[in-house]
Amino acid sequence: MLLSINESGPDGHPDVTFDRGRGRRIGIEEAVLCEHKSVEQIAGILTDAVAEERRMLLTRLTAAQFDALPDELRNAVDYCSASRTAVLGEIGPLSDTPRIGLVSAGTSDYAPMAEAKRTLAYGGMDATEVSDVGVAGLWRLLAREELLREMDVVIVFAGMDAALPSVVAGLVPGVVIGVPTSVGYGVARGGRVALDSILASCAPGVTVVNIDNGYGAATSALRLANMMRRAAAGE
Repeated sequence: MLLSINESGPDGHPDVTFDRGRGRRIGIEEAVLCEHKSVEQIAGILTDAVAEERRMLLTRLTAAQFDALPDELRNAVDYCSASRTAVLGEIGPLSDTPRIGLVSAGTSDYAPMAEAKRTLAYGGMDATEVSDVGVAGLWRLLAREELLREMDVVIVFAGMDAALPSVVAGLVPGVVIGVPTSVGYGVARGGRVALDSILASCAPGVTVVNIDNGYGAATSALRLANMMRRAAAGE
């Protein structure tokens, strides 16, 4: 059975019921969103995973939270401050099929792109980065058009008016996932304008995730990759 009342296992913290069977059900393991969690809760989740020899991805883990963890837990994970992610266990080898591209409008969009890249790597997928090709200098994007047309999935990160996902979707045949970012001035601050802009895209078939949600975009790409593998295997 895919579902079992016993698969949650014993958890070391009273506030935690970790979903140990999620990977078997949907092909993507549960990740730990560390934002708003206490250091004690994070430490309890990690301690259980270490004891059970499980891999784990932690997202939105701040440097302050990481620094406050016990030494043995800090030493057990690979922490990336740019993406605010930590990985317990090994990453790799990485597959380049399907081909996934990560495209950012500007260097200010790097944090959610880094989160997406780390999530993809944890899921066993490589990705090609194309950075700082926003529409304010369209020649930068057009210079990379041939490369992007080779991608099966293109995840596009853009703030301000977030025109880039629409432009990319008009140039490439692959699946386009738009990630609105919270980069911008005035009314664009916080990313709501970017979100509305991508939702209102005139380019057909653009998929949108939430503001700054690099993790969500990457897991969407991983679901597509898993479906493509199943289709190729005739499952």
